[in-house]
Amino acid sequence: MQVDTLAVRLRPRTPLEATDLGVNLCQRTARSVYACTAVAALPVMVIAAGSYQLAPWLPTVVIWCAKPWLDRTILFVLARAAFGQPTDPAALWRAQRDVWWRQLLFTLSVRRVSLWRSLTQPVYQLEGGSIRGSSARVRQIRRGQSMSGSMATGAFGMTELALTLSLLSLVFWFAPSGVLPDVDNLLSGTLPDVLSVALPISYAIAVFFVEPFYVAAGFAMYLNRRADLEAWDIEQEFRRAFSQ
Repeated sequence: MQVDTLAVRLRPRTPLEATDLGVNLCQRTARSVYACTAVAALPVMVIAAGSYQLAPWLPTVVIWCAKPWLDRTILFVLARAAFGQPTDPAALWRAQRDVWWRQLLFTLSVRRVSLWRSLTQPVYQLEGGSIRGSSARVRQIRRGQSMSGSMATGAFGMTELALTLSLLSLVFWFAPSGVLPDVDNLLSGTLPDVLSVALPISYAIAVFFVEPFYVAAGFAMYLNRRADLEAWDIEQEFRRAFSQ
């Protein structure tokens, strides 16, 4: 990795400061991130919508399971942005083999249940090693950072849940009289059709909005950890000083 081409200014940061750096990076590249994420999310939403006929709860599960796969697109855009390279859907399409199909089964299974998924995903996706060969590297990146990575997962998960419930509450605010479920139906677990449809839609919107920030936070923590391990910040400062 060419440190001198990094567009992100590295310095020693706490995990919270690194998270803030990731959020800022996502904000600066929001147009590219959301455009490319929309391209990747389209087939997921089609599959989720088609699964509704099988069971009303299935679309939500489909979206939840697909999140690590969507993360790969987001990380692709953010990694290029960190090196000052713009990304559009055409660039994503040209790289689809590495971004979408590489390690597909591993992404949808093991990565789905990882508590520090955003912190370690760059190891699997950006460093180019095999799944088995990356294990030692993942342990190195995680050392001393597992708690921060899992806390980021929990914090963004709660944010996603809060946004989902907020969007779902709009049904209760704007639904016509008589359409809303009564207390007995809610306690029995029987939901009317309007809520069965509104829940996956609300969850999909929440995931689409929050997930890029979660991936960006983990990516920034990864960069911070590599700077700590490999003195990237010192090398970057030397290169800046001697280039002038």
